[in-house]
Amino acid sequence: MRLARALLVLSAAAWPAAAQTTPLWDSSGDGLLNGTYYFRHVVWDVGNTQLNPLSNLNYAVALYGTVVFDGKGNYSMTATEYGLGSKQPTAVTPAPSGTYTIAASGHGMMDNPIVSGDAVHGVVSAQGIFLGSSTEGSYNDLFIAVPASSPAATNASFSGSYWLSEMDMSNTGSNLWSSSLFSVRPNGAGKVDITGTGYVAGGSASATESASALPYAFTNGAGLVTFPNYASTALFLYGAKNLYISPDGNFIFGGSPAGFDFFVGVREASGASSFTGLYDQAGIAADVSAASGSNGYVLLDTYYGSFSAVPGAAGCPAAGCTVEHQRIQDLQYSSVFDFTYFDTFPQPLAGSYTSSGVNYVVGAKGIRIGSGISPFLALNVALPAPNVTGTGVFLSPQGVVNDASYTPFTAGIAPGEYLVLFGSNLAPTSPSLQVNSVPFQNILNGVQVLINGNPVPIYYVSPGQISVLVPYGISTSIAQIQVVNNGVKSNSTTVWVNATSPGVFTQITNGLGYAAALHSVDYTPLTPLHPAQPGEIVLLYVGGLGAVDQSVADGAAAPAPPSPLANVISANAPLVYIDGIQATVNFAGLAPPFAGLYQLNVVVPTGVTNGALAILGPDSTAMQAYIPVAASSKAKPAAIRRAPRAPAAVHPRLPNSPRRRP
Repeated sequence: MRLARALLVLSAAAWPAAAQTTPLWDSSGDGLLNGTYYFRHVVWDVGNTQLNPLSNLNYAVALYGTVVFDGKGNYSMTATEYGLGSKQPTAVTPAPSGTYTIAASGHGMMDNPIVSGDAVHGVVSAQGIFLGSSTEGSYNDLFIAVPASSPAATNASFSGSYWLSEMDMSNTGSNLWSSSLFSVRPNGAGKVDITGTGYVAGGSASATESASALPYAFTNGAGLVTFPNYASTALFLYGAKNLYISPDGNFIFGGSPAGFDFFVGVREASGASSFTGLYDQAGIAADVSAASGSNGYVLLDTYYGSFSAVPGAAGCPAAGCTVEHQRIQDLQYSSVFDFTYFDTFPQPLAGSYTSSGVNYVVGAKGIRIGSGISPFLALNVALPAPNVTGTGVFLSPQGVVNDASYTPFTAGIAPGEYLVLFGSNLAPTSPSLQVNSVPFQNILNGVQVLINGNPVPIYYVSPGQISVLVPYGISTSIAQIQVVNNGVKSNSTTVWVNATSPGVFTQITNGLGYAAALHSVDYTPLTPLHPAQPGEIVLLYVGGLGAVDQSVADGAAAPAPPSPLANVISANAPLVYIDGIQATVNFAGLAPPFAGLYQLNVVVPTGVTNGALAILGPDSTAMQAYIPVAASSKAKPAAIRRAPRAPAAVHPRLPNSPRRRP
C-alpha cells in the first residue's frame, strides 16, 4: 500500500536526533560467488568532449581469464592483459587478487583488478553470474564473470541456436565504434554459422554480415571462435574471439584477446520466452548521433542495476512494462547518477522485440540481451535475480523499494524518501494499519523499523509490506534496515544512501502511467479529459528529493501558511523536463499539510505532446510517469528510455562527498 492521497490531520512532534555510525556493507551473500569462474573485464577511458572533440580512447585495457572466489570474500585470478598500444596479450604477474563483499540480495562489489583502489560494483544473478561496472571511478568499464562448467565445457557444449550482441570499441577513433546483433548457430562439432546486422558510429546505415562453417574450439573449458579477418568497416565480427559459456549452456560472453570489444549471447528459447520478475542488468550505451564530421563526438555510459518485468501491469501503455534502474557513469558530463525509467515489451513475447532505440532478444531461462539501433550503440545483458527467501520475521534484501516509482533495490535511498519494505511476517496478521494523522509515530501495531539502529516514522504496516519515511538527517553512505515485529527482529539489509532518489507518485499505485498531479487553479486532478494546457502551472507530488533547507521533524507535517516555516524548500532543487523540454519550476519543497511529501509547481512548456516527465536531481534522474497534456490527451504514452541531457553542472560530484563509495 502506498502513500494515501487523503488529507492528514495537521500536528507536529519531533524525534530526537541520534548519533550515526556508517554500517558495513552486508557480506552474508559472499557465498553466492564460490568456485572457479571465467571472466572478462574491459576498461575504456575516452577524451573529454570539450578537450577532445572525437572522444577518442585515451586508455583501454582488456583483462580476461579465470577468477577463483572462495565464498568468504577473497578472490585470486589467472589473467591475461591487453592494453592500448600493446603488441600482444601478456600474462599478468603477479596474479591479481583482492576481496569482495556481496549482500544477501546479490548486490555488492569487488576490488577492481585493473585499477588499484577502485571497486567494481554489481549484482549476482540467480545463475551465479556476476555483472558489474566501476561506476564510482573516473572511467567506463564492464565486468562479467560466469561459473566454469564441471566437467569443463567442450565443443559439444556449444550447439544449437544463439543470439549474440557485440559492442566494439577497439578503434581509438570513436567514429569507428560499432554495435551489432547476430544469429549464431554452432553445430557442437567445431563449426559455426553466423548472420547478423550492425552499424558503425560514423554512419547511420546498417550492414549485414554472414559466414558459414567458421571454426571454434574449446580448450580447458574456454572457447576460441575464429571469424573472418578484418576487411572493412562493414565487418563487425572479425578475428579471433574468446568465448565462455555458462554451465547450463544458455549464456555466452567474451571478446577479442587483443581488442576492447565485448559480446554477450543467449540460447534461443524453445517456444514463447518467459520474461517476468526481478532482473539484474549491466551494459554499455553510447549516443553517436554527433559522431560524424571533424568535430564529432560520442556520449558514453556504462552501468549496472536491476529492473522488474511485469506483464499486464496496470498503467502500462503496452502488454508489459519494465521499471528499470541503472547506476550510470557518464564521464562526458562528469557525473555518476541513478537513472530510473520505464520501458515496454509485447505479450506474448516471441523471442525478440524492439523498444526505445534497442533491439532485445529474450532467450532461454528468460535471459535478455540488447543491441543498439542507430544512432545509439548499446550492449545490454539482463539475468533473473536470485530468489531470496527467509523464515520468521523476514525483510527481503531485494524488497527495499521507492514508494513513488517502485524503483528496484539497487537504486538506494535518500533522506526524506518514502520506502516500501517487502517481506514476510513483518507485522501481526491483523489488523493491517495505516496512520490517519500526522505526526507519524515510530511504532505502529507493535512494529518498529530501524534505519542505522534508530526507529523511523511508519506510515503503514501489514505482514507482507511496510511503508516508512527515511529521516531527513541521515548522513551515512550506507543504510542498514531492520524490522522489529513486537520484539522479534528481522534480518538486516543494507542499501546505498544518495542525495536524492526521486520518484513521481502516480494515479495507479505501481509507479506507472499518469502522475497524481493537480491543476493549480482549482486543485482538480489532471486527466485525459481535463489535461494540462501549455503555460499552465501544475502540481506534481514527488518522493525522494532529499534534504530540505529548514528543520522539519521526521514524520511531521510540512508547515502550512502563515507559519514562518511555510514553503520548506528542497535543498536539492530539481530540474523538470516534459517531453525533453525544460520546464520552469516555481516551487520545489514540502507539501503542507503532508508528511514527507514533496511538491513541484511546474509551468507546462509550449511544444509538449506526450507529457513524459523527467525529474533531475544532483545525482539522479527519474523518468517513469506522465501528465496528460492538451495536445495529446487521447494518445497513449510511449516508453521512456533516454534521459534528457542537462548541462554538466546539473550532475556535479557533490563537493562535500567522497569521490567513491567505500
